[in-house]
Amino acid sequence: MATTSPYAVGRFRPAAEHFYSQLDWLNSWHSFSFSHHHDPDWMGFGMHPHRSMEIITVMVEGELTDEDSMGHRDVLHDGEVQCMSAGSGVVHGEINNSLVPCRLLQIWVEPQNPGGSPHYEQKAFPLTRGCTYLLDTAGEAGAMAIKRQRRLRQSQPQQGDSLTLPLAANRTGWLQMIDGNITLNGQPLQRGDGLGFNNDQAQAMVRSCSDADLLLFELQ
Repeated sequence: MATTSPYAVGRFRPAAEHFYSQLDWLNSWHSFSFSHHHDPDWMGFGMHPHRSMEIITVMVEGELTDEDSMGHRDVLHDGEVQCMSAGSGVVHGEINNSLVPCRLLQIWVEPQNPGGSPHYEQKAFPLTRGCTYLLDTAGEAGAMAIKRQRRLRQSQPQQGDSLTLPLAANRTGWLQMIDGNITLNGQPLQRGDGLGFNNDQAQAMVRSCSDADLLLFELQ
């Protein structure tokens, strides 16, 4: 792991500097080291088996068909979020069966305790100009549960809105842009950009320069 936390205050990750992978059917951009991409300054997690992982998929456009070795098969549509706990292990596949390209964000989080039974949860969230809970350790406020001390919120502020990010004391945040243009404590951010911050000194303030869509990660 890098000695400097990738989530540290002021760590700006512009979209143009993301790692890029291309397959016949998939174009993907990575904020942190993943697969064969390695940069000690931008580490996510080390080498791992395909188990004991919380995999969160946020659908932005289109649809994705998901099926696995447990017999689970479902279609994830735009506006929906899926949280899969891989647990002790699962064979899992995703494919876009439609004629329309899809766009999504996928986040991998190591659970607090490895193993356990694989589990799925999928939900559509009514988003607002404020912050909507998507994930929470205890599954509170209508959020889906995750096996790690993490919270994930989504917000869709409109042009001209100001938004105070609800980050608990002594927590670190990571803001990931999905669409639009904002400033976070004066730092301009656009589609694909990310920024680490905390509110030890002052509350983080978002000002929306256009209609926007963003994810807020609250980390311990």
